[in-house]
Amino acid sequence: MFRVLTLAREYGSGGGKIGQAIAAHLGWTLIDKEFVERVAQAAKVDPRLAQGLDERTDSWLERLSHHGLWQGAFDRVSYSQPSDFFDAETMAALARRMIEDAYRQGNAVIVGRGGQCVLQARHDAFHVFVYAPWAEKVARVRARRPAHADIDAWIHARDRQRADYMRSYYECDWMNPHLYHLMISSTLGEALVESTILQALQADNLARR
Repeated sequence: MFRVLTLAREYGSGGGKIGQAIAAHLGWTLIDKEFVERVAQAAKVDPRLAQGLDERTDSWLERLSHHGLWQGAFDRVSYSQPSDFFDAETMAALARRMIEDAYRQGNAVIVGRGGQCVLQARHDAFHVFVYAPWAEKVARVRARRPAHADIDAWIHARDRQRADYMRSYYECDWMNPHLYHLMISSTLGEALVESTILQALQADNLARR
């Protein structure tokens, strides 16, 4: 049986809200914005610092990653990093540990942060990608950020950051369909997408019995 759902999402697709609804329906733990809060608490840093580094890469890390020098960094990171040394790499390493902890505990919906790559070899983890047509993404983001001058550039930047994050820390192509059991457009409506994901989870669980 599947015991964990990972949900990757394009920025503005509504994927985070869909993940929240699924967690509530299943009675599972939702891990989304909680990443920032838990990492900040574990690392003893200001939550605003953690928020600014969430699903980001450091410019120097991007350069080093081309040579594979970042590999093994996760093994060196503890839960007690001094704030002076807290950076995007540390943030990603702690997020990975939280994903692994959530998997061990089970009954969790993990939104973003590379969960689909961390748990790719786990046969009891179900992986979903939520996307949306451009116009719908713009409309959602504009409703949240009405004062933002260039919504298109903002969306492009956020999706690019997520793709860079996956490539730098996990050597994964964010859009690779083979990472997911299901890729679905939120243009179908949040309620239908939620029910489709739930049906897929339940159908596969029944098939495994």
